[in-house]
Amino acid sequence: MAGRGEGGGGLLATNGATFADPGAASTVPSGFLGALLAGFAAGYLLKGFERLCDKLPDALEGIKPVLLYPLAGLGVVGVMMCAINPIMGYLNTALNNGLAYLGEQNLLVLLGAIVAGMMAIDMGGPFNKAAYVFGTAMLTQAVEMPNPDVAYIIMGSVMIGGMVPPIAIALSTTFFKQRWTAEERKNGVVNYIMGLSFITEGAIPYAASYPLTVIPSCVVGSAVAGALSALFGCTLMAPHGGIFVFAVVGHWYWYLLSLAIGAVVGMLMLALLKKKAK
Repeated sequence: MAGRGEGGGGLLATNGATFADPGAASTVPSGFLGALLAGFAAGYLLKGFERLCDKLPDALEGIKPVLLYPLAGLGVVGVMMCAINPIMGYLNTALNNGLAYLGEQNLLVLLGAIVAGMMAIDMGGPFNKAAYVFGTAMLTQAVEMPNPDVAYIIMGSVMIGGMVPPIAIALSTTFFKQRWTAEERKNGVVNYIMGLSFITEGAIPYAASYPLTVIPSCVVGSAVAGALSALFGCTLMAPHGGIFVFAVVGHWYWYLLSLAIGAVVGMLMLALLKKKAK
């Protein structure tokens, strides 16, 4: 039911429509942050609208999913996005400008640590997507930059930051078995593959079960890996792929070492922070 509301909200987030400028002729798009908010809002708003519609006559039951819900979703989310687009647009711009400033000031090691750490904060959520979108945006602008390697180094830190959390957890379930239940140890093996494939979401079940131990450990491990990758000047020209695109990674041997060090740091932090499984 929320699909059409999400789609409309995502479109308005992309073009940046507001009440003052419905045609989005001179507005700043709210980007993925606005689209993300639109998705959540559409779901909750339509859930509430569904409850209101429960009081309607049974004769209208057939038109609810094909007429009432889509119209309500598009209308409500459209009004909401016109109201919040200016705010989310400024936030999106400030975030990207801040990250870009670090790159311009040749603070690539710090920038690498930040974007890699962001990849591990919520593992697919807003912070993760902000870092990934920034990295891929740098790739599209690389040919216009005085030093294209800056963009490729940033993308390298982004990807390595997303690879560390699953691998750190997999290592922990292998070498610190007493910290995990039998089921968690069994599923941990899969995270080797997911981590090497740049699928950060493999760590989500563990982060959801033990957020205060898993998330800080993964963030620190990812930040270390991202900083080392930038320090060694490792470049990446592909937006995804994990180990399968290592052929296009500049200084791949240092990149692999950075990944290993970051994953081990995450594993050791997990060993220190997490109690033994009951």
